Amino acid sequence: MTQSARAAAFRALHARPGGFVIPNPWDAGTARILAALGFEALATTSAGLAFTLGRRDGAGLVSREETLANARAIVEATDLPVAADLENCFADAPADAAETIRLAWDVGLVGGSIEDATGNTAAPIYEFDHAVARVAAAVEVARSTGGFLLTARAENFLYGNPDLADTIKRLQAYEAAGADVLYAPGLPDLEAVRTVCASVSKPVNVIAGTKPTDWTVASVIEAGAKRISVGSALNRAALGAFLTAARDLKGGSFAYAANVTPFAELNAFMA
Repeated sequence: MTQSARAAAFRALHARPGGFVIPNPWDAGTARILAALGFEALATTSAGLAFTLGRRDGAGLVSREETLANARAIVEATDLPVAADLENCFADAPADAAETIRLAWDVGLVGGSIEDATGNTAAPIYEFDHAVARVAAAVEVARSTGGFLLTARAENFLYGNPDLADTIKRLQAYEAAGADVLYAPGLPDLEAVRTVCASVSKPVNVIAGTKPTDWTVASVIEAGAKRISVGSALNRAALGAFLTAARDLKGGSFAYAANVTPFAELNAFMA
């Protein structure tokens, strides 16, 4: 499938009634499995990549080049549209952040995000006007590609500032700057999801399934979400199973073997 066809398919998912789940593979193999299970689009995960590389997430330890190389591998693994977790686009200056969007398109991605988190613990969120300028610059490059769908993220809730009013103010400004999708990770409950979704007119991405809750896909979509991602949750679920098995083995037991997926089943996904 051509990149333009993938981009059109991705936009169509955001335009149709209801919502959809966009799960987060961390390599080509997990992308193939998710595609075979019938998901319609994929999104990368910065934490999943960082853990695969043996590094901490959120500490600037994974380069733009490594992120885009991982994204390319996931793009090439299936015919599905792929969007990328591009963190803060690896730059503070608007023009430099926007260049990441161009490079993302060049590796075959049809969507990606720009965060207003700085990566600086002393000042974790970009000042409002600067954050808006970064989104506007990214929008300009995204539109020049003819297909890239840009998600603008307001990161307050992940960085110790659970200020819903400021989060909505930022999302509304990012929408006015031209972002295609809006995203505020870490919203505490479905009422906050409803409030955010009712405050903007563009599609909203909501992260779910990262911790135990009574949320369901249906309830999150009913609250107004167009798109549901799961961040690093699938990766952490896989690593959790790995930890359990490794601890069994260290303790002298093969009990984990009762839950091992058959070789033939996994091998078939890689066809």
